[in-house]
Amino acid sequence: MNELPELCRQPKQLIDNVWRGGTGEALVELVNPANGATLARYTGASAADLDDALVSAQKAFPLWRATPAFNRGQILRRAAALMRERIETIARVLTQEEGKPLAEARSEVQITADMYDWFAEEGVRAYGRIIPPRAPNLQQQVLHEPVGVSAAFAAWNFPARNPGYKIAAALAAGCPLIVKPAEETPLTCLLLAQALIDAGMPPGVVNVVYGDAPAISEHLIASDVVRKVSLTGSTRVGRVLAHLAAEGIKKLTLELGGQAPVLVFDDADLDAAIPLLIASKFRNAGQTCISPTRFFVQENLYEAFIDAFAKAAFALKLGDGLAADTAMGPLVRTRRVADVQAFLDDAKARGARILRGRPAADANGAFLAPSVVADLDDEAKLMRDEPFGPVIGVTPFKTLDEAVARANRVPYGLAAYAFTRSLRNAHALAEGLEAGMIGINTCKISYPETPFGGVKASGYGSEGAIEGLDAFLVTKSVSLAY
Repeated sequence: MNELPELCRQPKQLIDNVWRGGTGEALVELVNPANGATLARYTGASAADLDDALVSAQKAFPLWRATPAFNRGQILRRAAALMRERIETIARVLTQEEGKPLAEARSEVQITADMYDWFAEEGVRAYGRIIPPRAPNLQQQVLHEPVGVSAAFAAWNFPARNPGYKIAAALAAGCPLIVKPAEETPLTCLLLAQALIDAGMPPGVVNVVYGDAPAISEHLIASDVVRKVSLTGSTRVGRVLAHLAAEGIKKLTLELGGQAPVLVFDDADLDAAIPLLIASKFRNAGQTCISPTRFFVQENLYEAFIDAFAKAAFALKLGDGLAADTAMGPLVRTRRVADVQAFLDDAKARGARILRGRPAADANGAFLAPSVVADLDDEAKLMRDEPFGPVIGVTPFKTLDEAVARANRVPYGLAAYAFTRSLRNAHALAEGLEAGMIGINTCKISYPETPFGGVKASGYGSEGAIEGLDAFLVTKSVSLAY
């Protein structure tokens, strides 16, 4: 049953605060991954649509940057309040287009609204400073100013969070934005944009376009109008956009793929650790860039950990995200089932021990049961590449130094986790693990007030926190002699 609001049943592009149909050539069909049913069809943005969005954002920039930060924050706060009022509608749309359980969808909308509120407050604190001069007739000051029109590209796995975080930071900093939600999941972003319009957002401050991702990114980034680019996506796409942005020397934030290690020491509290790890791993069916994936478990706890984790994982109820008893929904598309299955096939060929949960009752959806793969060597595909699905690899280790070295051997460095009661271990791990975010005895590492970003092939720059605001600002030094 199609339960979408009118704006999502006939998806439009938002340009200059006007909803209008895309004029691109291809017709795109959106499907519910839980059952394969068609949700909506849309025509993506053409080059002419993108040019109109660029003109709209360029026209809006002088007015928006001149709008006091307090007033910009008021619009963000009103939009956040509207998102909370409409949370049930937005969450149901999100679940239908992406697949995650309704409770997770509600949480995602709530944290996105929280981010709007946080940046509404932080925007008024883009402080400059006065530098003590070396001469009595000299004043030296530092100013932080909006970088300009920005282009944001969001991944499909968090249809509210991914575009919402970029919108909140850009608008708080004084930057108009052209945002491209994922072509697979654009509908939630339309509802976020409508909340901003209803909150009083001036025309051109946020434009929403979607469709042919390579064509849109190439067109927008090549424009002299765009001065800042932000991407949440794969490392492969990040490399492409980095090359495109380099041509115009454009400021760039990349939040890319991960392959998060988990180090479980023999002094860990398994009763506390397992529920945290289960919730984090199987959130969004494992389709999370900070999802725990490579588990290094100290030898004395190895078998006990596998038994406890598998028992908890296999107890999860798979099903349509709209069902009240669903604990894990489908993957975003049926093609992803084969992508994740390739990791299991590689493990089987290597003689690994594979433990699998029960499949979902609905065979029409893009479902894949949780899997625990034990006794893997570090060359296995699951220990090298990001599966982006409900699968983990488990392997034993002897010493802390060994575990850290093995955790750091992949090119990614987004998130890492560890469980230990030793303060000495905790400090060594905080210093030794190569990751932008580390959780020790917790998997909750992302909040509006904390920076979200990685190192190495996981990208650079951060969303959230003061670093997220800085990403949309430039620094100006002024020396005044009198």
